[in-house]
Amino acid sequence: MWHYFPGQYMPSYQVNRALTQAHYGGGEFAEILEVASEIDPANRESFNKAWVKMGDKVYELAENYAKAGHHVSARRTYLRAFNYLRTSEFFMNLQDERKIPYYLKCRDAFIKAIQLFDEKPLQLEIPFEGSSLPAYLFKPSGVENPPVMVMFGGLDSLAEELYFGIAQHLNERGIAMMAVDGPGQGASLRLNHIHTRYDYNVPGTAVLDYIIENLGEHVDTSRVGIGAVSMGGYMAARCAAFEPRFKVCMIFGAVWSYYDIWKNRPDNHPLAEIVQHIVGADNMTEARERLKNFTLEGVAEKISMPTYILHGEDDRQNFVENAYQVNDALTCEHVMEIVPKDESGSAHCSVDDFTKSFNMYDWVAQKIKA
Repeated sequence: MWHYFPGQYMPSYQVNRALTQAHYGGGEFAEILEVASEIDPANRESFNKAWVKMGDKVYELAENYAKAGHHVSARRTYLRAFNYLRTSEFFMNLQDERKIPYYLKCRDAFIKAIQLFDEKPLQLEIPFEGSSLPAYLFKPSGVENPPVMVMFGGLDSLAEELYFGIAQHLNERGIAMMAVDGPGQGASLRLNHIHTRYDYNVPGTAVLDYIIENLGEHVDTSRVGIGAVSMGGYMAARCAAFEPRFKVCMIFGAVWSYYDIWKNRPDNHPLAEIVQHIVGADNMTEARERLKNFTLEGVAEKISMPTYILHGEDDRQNFVENAYQVNDALTCEHVMEIVPKDESGSAHCSVDDFTKSFNMYDWVAQKIKA
């Protein structure tokens, strides 16, 4: 992965992430590089301020386009504003009074953008244990009764960001995508206060039941797959293992044991506070204890549907050994693709080159349409 900040992995990773998402409407190269030029990688607050500054600026531009009736320009600009504001919010600590307002602003930008799409996604609220899981259904244009992939993000990521790449690639292949804020993610965490859980098959089944019961006029409810990215590699596998009605499983970044990933990381790791937030813990000792159940040991072999694993050899967040462990445990039809370390796309979830995910989408399309 290219390091904008030499020797500084995490801020460089976020710059790469935004640059890659720019190909899908989630940014403009010049704007992203302008932001990066204002960041001191040793100063977390400079990261937040730089992304907020650009996000606010672009959001105002989008509002002006909308007021003038320039809907195409407004749509494209709201999408950029969303991604800049999302990036700023992600690293704000939980005590930061800006965190929730900027989360709401970035979500508002996305919702305003999709209302201007030619093929308007459905905004949904999936009932779940006395609350709800927000979701979006992105449908391919001109396809009647398409199959659908249920997609979760990772860690506390937002369902909206799954549009920038995954939704578009699936839609281009005639597959609908339902992006869900599962427990510990997006609005489910920030607004509904639903923490993550090791038995992610419970929300997975709730989403599948909702599709079958409510979305028959929009998608083919007999062809529903499950997929997820990053920490979601655990979630998708867990859903697939305990819900045989899913037709295919897509693991974009494998996780064998989330406890193993975190057991030796320092308490001041850049993502440590986020981990505490998603599990509802007050400190990392408590968080690590709660993560012990997040394992695919004794679980992965229960997966019965065709499964694809895509992992980068240079993944520094979920080391590539996770992919090999999951692959070795699978007894179903499966494919593992490892992007070599010396190639772009070998970073965490191929954030530095989404073209390396093409094989995965082609394979998923073949299996879910079979």
